[in-house]
Amino acid sequence: MRVLFVGDVLGKAGRRILESSLPELVQRRGCDYVIVNGENTASGRGITPPIADSIFRLGVDAITTGDHVWDCKDIPPYIQREDRLLRAYNFPNGVPGVGFTVLRKGNHAPLAVAHLCGRVFMTPIDSPFQAADCIVDEMAAANVRCCLVDFHAEATSEKQALGRYLDGRVSAVVGTHTHVPTADEMILPGGTAYLTDVGMTGPYASIIGMKIENALPRFLYATHTKLEPAKEDVRLCAVIVEIDDETGKAFSIERIRIVEPPNESDSAAGVDDVTIREFRI
Repeated sequence: MRVLFVGDVLGKAGRRILESSLPELVQRRGCDYVIVNGENTASGRGITPPIADSIFRLGVDAITTGDHVWDCKDIPPYIQREDRLLRAYNFPNGVPGVGFTVLRKGNHAPLAVAHLCGRVFMTPIDSPFQAADCIVDEMAAANVRCCLVDFHAEATSEKQALGRYLDGRVSAVVGTHTHVPTADEMILPGGTAYLTDVGMTGPYASIIGMKIENALPRFLYATHTKLEPAKEDVRLCAVIVEIDDETGKAFSIERIRIVEPPNESDSAAGVDDVTIREFRI
């Protein structure tokens, strides 16, 4: 199977390039499952039910989130009834929603999608490593061999550690949260595809998606200025993982970048602008 995962979609600009580019990308690359991180879709913080619905209408099979999942007040009742919108599996017991779901489409092998949040330099929640063991147990209980894990974490060391910890037990571990794409895609020795951070889908003429003039004073003067999503140099960052249906092992991972044409914010971004970096074994 071929799985497309789109990194942190930020604000209106990120939603625009997702809408304009995703259908053609999925068709041209023959993607069987599509997963999107929607952590920052609502003005850079959280996601709303209408935004989630609009993303699902694009043909997206599951949406992962992160530490800002609760920022929009209408999400708790929505996430309670919509198991395609995932919150981190390692939130404490009693938190609404689920962190693990199994997707089934037509004649394709089922795909489990799991979501974890890191603890280093982030709000401490339950251990993602102990939660990862529970995810593997859930896979076994569902008789599912293929699984992609979105690890929403700050520290690259913690992301690498989880990738190594899950090597051979899940199909892919891909990182989100930092909004900065990394170039370390690989297939780990046990057959797990790994990438430290997929990168942001949103405006790159910014400081991790926010207007420079709003974000910079925080570093210069230690003041709490209001952040606002930027608008320019919009890119879609994603990864495609190919997985053996029978074994659940990944055999290729490639990074995708689509750049929206400059000064054409209202036009569709052509998939011909894709820059692909690929790793195969």
